[in-house]
Amino acid sequence: QIFQSLHTLRAAEKELLPGFHQFEWQPALKNVSSSCNVGIINGLSGWTSSLDDSPSDTVTRRFRYDVALVSAVKDLEEDIVEGLRKSGLEDSACTLGFSVMIKESCDGMGDVSEKHGGGPVVPEKAVRFSFTVMSISILLGEDNKQEVTIFTEPKPNSELSCKPLCLMFVDEADHETLTAVLAPIVAERNAMKESRLILSIAGLPRSFRFHFRGSGYDEKMVRELEGLEASGSTYVCTLCDSSRAEASKNIVLHSVTRSHDENLARYEIWRTNPFSESVEELRDRVKGVSAKPFMETQSTFDALHCDIGNATEFYKIFQDEIGEVYRKENPSREERRSWRAALDKELRQKLKLKPVMRMNGNYARKLMTMDAVHVVCELVPSEERREALRELMRLYLQMKPVWRSTCPVKECPDQLCRYTFNSQSFADLISTTFKYRYNGKITNYLHKTLAHVPEIIERDGSIGAWASEGNESANKLFRRFRKMNARQSKAF
Repeated sequence: QIFQSLHTLRAAEKELLPGFHQFEWQPALKNVSSSCNVGIINGLSGWTSSLDDSPSDTVTRRFRYDVALVSAVKDLEEDIVEGLRKSGLEDSACTLGFSVMIKESCDGMGDVSEKHGGGPVVPEKAVRFSFTVMSISILLGEDNKQEVTIFTEPKPNSELSCKPLCLMFVDEADHETLTAVLAPIVAERNAMKESRLILSIAGLPRSFRFHFRGSGYDEKMVRELEGLEASGSTYVCTLCDSSRAEASKNIVLHSVTRSHDENLARYEIWRTNPFSESVEELRDRVKGVSAKPFMETQSTFDALHCDIGNATEFYKIFQDEIGEVYRKENPSREERRSWRAALDKELRQKLKLKPVMRMNGNYARKLMTMDAVHVVCELVPSEERREALRELMRLYLQMKPVWRSTCPVKECPDQLCRYTFNSQSFADLISTTFKYRYNGKITNYLHKTLAHVPEIIERDGSIGAWASEGNESANKLFRRFRKMNARQSKAF
């Protein structure tokens, strides 16, 4: 190895550096330079500002999308070769027809200012956009009909498989700046959809096609990117057109109807108002699409936030049951406060669960257990209500693994089969016993949990695997690298 000409060594070194793999696109990507040795670039490059655009004064750094993808595929070189061997495919014969499935995630992080005591606390916010290589498959046969998967990401929700693409100091609620920064990424992604990557894997040039699925977004981000009203809207769902009142009457029977193209068409209607309707009629026609959809997202829902949203809901039910709200008309604030205090005290003593300001994943996991319900039941006066609470949690715990697991068909087939039945029983229970809470209203995630899970699983095979967890847990790393142990203690 050592006694080789310098330029051979130099080429070898370049191969080892990230982002210096030789690759080409056929046809060449529109508006993207063909050079391969591009490292970290300014996140605004590729964004042409016109005179009347306000200058975007945000710090943003990113990788060029195609370079990052090449790097990710190159990292999987051994897995690809191994996968071909396992499938009994002759390595040298397979140079065409690889297809790569990419999950995209994007999440805003609040308050990432430096935490070192002195000085004013600046409300600095960041947004991270990242992607995960979910699977690589190859098309075989004369007519390229048979698809063999040669690599599947075993831990799609680990921060290790979640490659950062772009970091920006932007508030995710600042729609204009966010779209300005993400626009070049969207443009590159659209260019890559039309083209094939030629990359040397195990010494042979092979051709890859990429398929992108933006599913790692929480509901806030989906609504923002797809031009829907914010999450308090009467249009409760990012998957179907149901209004909140309808969703609380007909709890289970809905199907996924929204799509990116439909949202675009609806935005056009909203913009032009072809039938000269009033604002109310127009809004009802477009079902709450009132901004231009900016980026195509995959219609699924986010398992992590679903967990958190539903736990928040149960936490409120627990309080209401402790205070027997089903008997009273609107209780006072003081009463509510005392129930909450009683609940927190009980959970802390019996389950070591410290009360939290905002519900988080860990608290949600501990709260949604049978143990927690038994603790709460000690505070609930009537036996009949206790039984209802236990039943509600039992059904929920039957349903949860289905949308949390990476591969429900393998991991919890029985619960998957019973899902529709369980969600129906759950719906019956909340529309009778807990009617006081669900009269004409239902929370967004509860609606999705009860109405859309089986259909999405039938289509994608999983909900958990496509969730945004990898990106969320990498947020922790980001905080760690910025030496900002935020959310732990503000005072020194």
